[in-house]
Amino acid sequence: MRRLPVYLVLDTSGSMMGEPIEAVKNGVQVLISTLRQDPYALETAYLSVITFDSMARQLVPLTELTAFQAPEIQASGVTSLGEALNLLAQCVDREVVKSTPDTKGDWKPLVFLMTDGEPTDNWQAGLAEMQKRKFGMVIACAAGQDVNTNILQHVTDTVVQLDTADSATIKAFFKWVSASISSGSQKVETTSGEVGSIGELPPPPPEVNVIL
Repeated sequence: MRRLPVYLVLDTSGSMMGEPIEAVKNGVQVLISTLRQDPYALETAYLSVITFDSMARQLVPLTELTAFQAPEIQASGVTSLGEALNLLAQCVDREVVKSTPDTKGDWKPLVFLMTDGEPTDNWQAGLAEMQKRKFGMVIACAAGQDVNTNILQHVTDTVVQLDTADSATIKAFFKWVSASISSGSQKVETTSGEVGSIGELPPPPPEVNVIL
């Protein structure tokens, strides 16, 4: 079976403490419960959670939805975005099955990256590692107004911004992420094609602004 790997790369630095980090935790729960009601996602989507603060960690390896358990997420420290991108590259190398001349491997991974601040490490080095791998889509979300969206536009062509990092806005973002994963799952299942642009995803809600 060809899996659709999905990586959530989440900023858990100290500036996310309080309402934002609680909203992220709830968002992950809503995401999982929504996807578990989608037969296409249940069939193909596998989910991993990577967090980054003063260091990057893979809290949940690539896991099928039925077995996924939401990790304990806490906010502290600084914003090691470069380390997170480097870890993402390592996880893809380790977990995503590559195609061979004889067999089809997994679909190209979908990545949803969320951050609320400026990177505090060498993000360019992490990005260089990430760019050596192939992804289906990488969507970067700037949570609030304190994010340098120019940096995120180096990471990916697809950048969205939330006006605020409050619970209602973050919840709306995660609902859109779950709808996007459902769309990706349905597309690979029914057409054997992959989503490659934001235009192929459900329209973002009003709280999620696409940066062009």
